[in-house]
Amino acid sequence: MQTFVEAIVCVLLLVGSLFTLIGAVGLARLPDFFMRLHGPTKSTTLGVGGIVLASVVYFSAQQEFASLHELLIPAFLFLTAPISAHMLAKAGIQQGLPLSEATRGRPPATGACAEHGDTRQVREGDEG
Repeated sequence: MQTFVEAIVCVLLLVGSLFTLIGAVGLARLPDFFMRLHGPTKSTTLGVGGIVLASVVYFSAQQEFASLHELLIPAFLFLTAPISAHMLAKAGIQQGLPLSEATRGRPPATGACAEHGDTRQVREGDEG
């Protein structure tokens, strides 16, 4: 039984660490403020959630009763991360932060229109 619990903890730690690493790389590599804001808020929240869940499983198995007070950490994080990201994005818009060419460029030929064969690109000044 102990080996099974340790395997679950190892998988949760690896998945959480992978998400956290992806968020850190996104923060370092993405070109502008808004893209940098999106990467870490999504992936590091999942990363911390996986790591804390591993802690809950480990200590619940060690003490033979549910260690649920640790779930307050990811609950608080899941509530505050989207709100803080929204506030930072609104502040960036208010400050008029520049966008990279990739963000400002034409919309990709994907989504609902592309599924129906409409792959026309929107041209500059062509609103509609």
